[in-house]
Amino acid sequence: MSSSIRALVRAGVVLLLGAGLGLAGASSSQAGGRPTITREAYGSVGGRAVDRYTLTNGRIRVRILTYGGILQTVEVPGRHGRVDNVTLGFAGLDGYVTSGNPAYFGALIGRYGNRVANGRFTLDGRTYQLPINDPPNSLHGGDVGFDKRVWSATPVTGRDSVGLRLSYVSPDGEENYPGTLHATVTYTVARDRGIRIDYRATTDQATIVNLTNHAYWNLGGEGTGTIDDHELQLRASRYTPVDATLIPTGAIDPVAGTPMDFTRPTAIGARNRSDFPQIVYGHGYDHNWVLDRRDTTYTSLELAARLSDKASGRTLSIYTTEPGIQFYGGNFLDGTLYGTSGRSYRQGDGLALETQHFPDSPNHANFPSTVLRPGQVFRSTTVYRFGTTR
Repeated sequence: MSSSIRALVRAGVVLLLGAGLGLAGASSSQAGGRPTITREAYGSVGGRAVDRYTLTNGRIRVRILTYGGILQTVEVPGRHGRVDNVTLGFAGLDGYVTSGNPAYFGALIGRYGNRVANGRFTLDGRTYQLPINDPPNSLHGGDVGFDKRVWSATPVTGRDSVGLRLSYVSPDGEENYPGTLHATVTYTVARDRGIRIDYRATTDQATIVNLTNHAYWNLGGEGTGTIDDHELQLRASRYTPVDATLIPTGAIDPVAGTPMDFTRPTAIGARNRSDFPQIVYGHGYDHNWVLDRRDTTYTSLELAARLSDKASGRTLSIYTTEPGIQFYGGNFLDGTLYGTSGRSYRQGDGLALETQHFPDSPNHANFPSTVLRPGQVFRSTTVYRFGTTR
């Protein structure tokens, strides 16, 4: 990365670079078109209409559902221009609703992403008990989190970009969280090969917030099998070790000399069956890495991760304002869920890279705070940038 690009990233300006994408089978060397957004009716859930929006610019095509704010498909080219969907998901709305989307494919996660120990936290002297949906803990917002809500949608258009602004009001006491939370998430596709997600939330009472997206990636193409040969690099020299229930112990340990070290590009399958206790606990990777950030105010975009697939030539770089990233290797995919390709998803057929504050932060004073109070605004941005190698 050049010094000029680094300067722009530090200033919060993201350059998403990449070759063009011919969505109708054209060469990836062609220039992209003007960004467009279209809407189609996509069924209903609980009596509420669900829409599907398609955002495209000739280089990338993204489909988003108002149910769960789900990133359903992401189509990008490979080294030789072949276009594939590189995110896991279901072919239709029924797949998400009927199954309950237990893997959280592509969904917006809230009110609190990741785990809270025993579903319990204390805030301003009062203890709150959340639903236990991942025994013995609470996971991803409870029984009916933001991933299962129908969001209001407003298209957003700019000279060189299109976006979809999703809004949801979570009432006081929903899933036992305090305060009425007004959440807004905006997906943006510009004249490049990237997706930007901006999160915003306000509350009328003190509460906890940790919003993220749970997209799974397979750069070889959805339904093509394992991601063991993908190489992952995390800009993180430390991680938060967990106990047998995948709750952080409170320690922040160095990755050096362990299978948790992804400071250099490393094949995912090289160590995910190690006898290292952390790998045993998660049946593979399901941990939070502490990003090596220059900006500890969590307001500027910095590189967090880079994923690459040599076979297709595709790369994915992730920038975020968040302090952590959860790498989950799809360890609990067991072949019972069938994706957009009609193929079953098995262990390791995709990986999630969830930008976030740390799991169980409300119960660890040494972790960055996830408390949001009246008058404050929660803001977070993550950018997915796709590219190709020769």
